[in-house]
Amino acid sequence: MEITKDMLIGELIRQKPEAVETLMRFGMGCVGCPSSQMESLEEAAMVHGLDLNELLKALNQ
Repeated sequence: MEITKDMLIGELIRQKPEAVETLMRFGMGCVGCPSSQMESLEEAAMVHGLDLNELLKALNQ
């Protein structure tokens, strides 16, 4: 499964639960928040000031 910028955090966690560890490592501690479940990875990276390409690279490893 390729993880893309448009994927919702909730969808990612359901399909790849181990991704939570990577998200936490990038400082995205609110992965369990209800609002984050409907947020895309692109939106979350922007809110947290993260490099989207680096995040996607890490999630797709």
